[in-house]
Formats: sequence, structure tokens, C-alpha cells
Amino acid sequence: MEAAVRNVSLVTTFFLTGLPHTPALGSTLFGVFLVVYVLTVLGNLLILLVISVDSRLHTPMYCFLTNLSFIDVWFSTVTVPKMLMALVSPDGGALSFHSCVAQLCSFHFLGSTECFLYTVMSYDRYLAISYPLRYTSMMSGRTCALLAAGTWLSGSLHSAVQTTLTFRLPYCGPNQIQHYFCDAPPILKLACADTSANEMVIFATIGVVASGCFLLIVLSYVSIVCSILKIRTSEGRHRAFQTCASHCIVVLCFFGPGIFIYLRPGSKDVMDGVVAVFYTVLTPLLNPVVYTLRNREVQKALLKLKDKIALVPSE
Repeated sequence: MEAAVRNVSLVTTFFLTGLPHTPALGSTLFGVFLVVYVLTVLGNLLILLVISVDSRLHTPMYCFLTNLSFIDVWFSTVTVPKMLMALVSPDGGALSFHSCVAQLCSFHFLGSTECFLYTVMSYDRYLAISYPLRYTSMMSGRTCALLAAGTWLSGSLHSAVQTTLTFRLPYCGPNQIQHYFCDAPPILKLACADTSANEMVIFATIGVVASGCFLLIVLSYVSIVCSILKIRTSEGRHRAFQTCASHCIVVLCFFGPGIFIYLRPGSKDVMDGVVAVFYTVLTPLLNPVVYTLRNREVQKALLKLKDKIALVPSE
């Protein structure tokens, strides 16, 4: 039996089936997702530019937002371009084995880093609202840098575990992945070996990361709400709630679909592909939109940058 397995030629190319759609919708979906992708990249790059040029935004909160925007640019770039290729070309879904490994590794690295980053951002808001007088000393520049670096390190370790567990198995065929990017659950279905242990460990690690981060975020916001209710003025309470509302919106849009896909019994390929669009395509676009429209400081920085650009020709 072992000799037979060794004699089977291993898969060198995978084929992504892409999003389920009728042929008539291919061009429409391509146009929609192309526009969303371009807006996502431009929106997040604009946030990076605004924060870098405005010294008033050089604070821990916007340091974390810078990391978030940087992640979102690459998070959407890892999956969306390949999905667009699959929508317009019959061979657009072809992906070499090593490219699939790189995509899965990058996807889980960026996704888990973003997960940890949302947790750190909620902790930052907790300190800012619960301990306003001590916030500067508690969230110093060094602390902020260490927390940000910790999210990237934790994300890389989590990604290494997912990638190793997925691709340590032999893949002899078939090679058609029922998804629009390389992810662990659909790839494991193609393995030529028992995947129950791998699935259990992957389920456990993703469950610990996602559930743990979400629980910490919930606990942070329970404490935040308690602190806000102690604020005497209605204007102060409104300002505090508004500061946290943006973060709550993007957290729900990120964690909701992810928990639905990875932490529920049974996996439906079509449903998983559709739900995955929310946190791989729409959430990276939602971040700059929410933080721009709901954040007065970012709005003022944008207007200031606009005025500077307008003055350039006259000079």
C-alpha cells in the first residue's frame, strides 16, 4: 500500500472553481469585484497617506489603524485578483501547488494578524475611555509598538501551523478546489490520506484564536460601556460611544462570517464561498469607509491634505 502511494504522481497544479455563478453573470461579477478591489486599495492607501502626513494622528489609535489598512491592502490582494482571473478566463483558476501554498499561508497570516489587531484595538479603546488620565503612560509609544509587533508575530505562528497541517498530507488527485482561493477546509477534501486529525487540530487552533479574540473584545466593550455610563454629560457619552462604534461595526463584519465558515459543524462549499466574500472582499473596503465617514479627526486630516494639494499648482 505504501509503495502504491509513493508511485502515484503528486498534484502539481490545482484548479479553483471560483464563485458559483451563471455564465451570463461572469462579466457583471468581474466588473463589480474589480471596482470594489480598486476602491479597497485606494481607500486604504489614502488612510495610510493621511495618517503619515498629519502629525496630529501620530497616536496609538491611528498606529493600529495604519497596521489595519496595510493588512487590508494585502488581504484583498491575496484573493481578489485570482478570483477576477477565474471569472473571465477558463484557465484563470489554475494555480501551481507552490502558489496555492503561498496563498493559503498569506491568507491565514494576514487574516489571523487582523484578528489579533482588532483585539489590541479594543484594548486600546478600553484604556482610553476607562483610564483617560493615565492613558498616555499606559499606552506609550513603546507599548504600542510591542503590541503591534505581537499581532504580526502571532499571525505568522498561526499561519505556519495552518499551512504545515494542510500541506503535510499527500495530494494525488483530484485537484479541483471548490472555492475561489486556497483555504484549508476545501483543500483537505482532496488529500489522499485520513484528514480527521488535521481537521480537528485546525478546527481547534482557529477556534481558540477566533473565539478567544472575540471574547476578549466583548469583555473590553462590556468594561467600556460600564465606563461610558459613568460619564455625567450626554455629550461625553455620545462622543465615547461614537469613538467605539466604528470598531464594533468592522469587528462584527469580520468575525461573523469567519466564525460561520470555520466554527460550525459541516461545510457547504457554495455557502462558504459566498460568505467568505464578506470578510475577504467587503470588510477590507468597509474599514476605510467606516473610519473615514465616522471619524472627525480623519475627516479634518483629509480636508487638510486636500488643501495642501490644491495649493501646490499656485506655488
